Amino acid sequence: MSDDGDKQVSNEGALKEKLVRTKQQWAEDGRLITGNPDEEQRDRLPPGQRLVTNWPVLDLGIQPNIEQTDWKIEISGSVENPLSWSFDDLMSQPQFESVSDIHCVTAWSRYDNHWQGVSAQHILSLVHPAKDAKHIIFHSYDGYTTNVTLERFSHEDVLLAHSWEGSRLTREHGAPVRVIMPRWYFWKSAKWIKKIEFCSDDQAGFWEVRGYHNEGNPWTEERYS
Repeated sequence: MSDDGDKQVSNEGALKEKLVRTKQQWAEDGRLITGNPDEEQRDRLPPGQRLVTNWPVLDLGIQPNIEQTDWKIEISGSVENPLSWSFDDLMSQPQFESVSDIHCVTAWSRYDNHWQGVSAQHILSLVHPAKDAKHIIFHSYDGYTTNVTLERFSHEDVLLAHSWEGSRLTREHGAPVRVIMPRWYFWKSAKWIKKIEFCSDDQAGFWEVRGYHNEGNPWTEERYS
């Protein structure tokens, strides 16, 4: 079951301890670092990446099974107007479409992904972050967390996505709703999102406390801390 006691959500599977240890070792070894960052973004493909046409599935071994009718998200913390949305509430908001590339820290990239959902800028216009809000923590139904700055969450291409390539997201890719942060390594785009927490202080997430970079810019190879 999910850690918030929601009996409608089942977390099938178990944490892949071996995978986590392997990826921690990658951070310790600096695996995949080329040492040739392209800060000018002259090339569409960031350093150390390879282009793929499929969409690889990566998770921690747990894939929450969340029906749209059971999904809820809480948007709270250092905001003037906290929100709690159902999936219907999300769909009643102005819908946003964008096209962006994916860059995964495991060295694959996929071009021209078509997303549909609700933009971060719309969310910010509703919740009104407090003056002390500088950071955001994403919380997922599988227990995963990751951190981003409020400045980066406010970029015009960030969204809560419910659809990809014209169809609803599948369970393995984070359905019903996931975060999309196109300018950063894809571990920052939390799947199965259930809470967006605005904070005055930064809080490292699941991978960030295991040797991965706090920011995650693929163009400057911010893979590891």
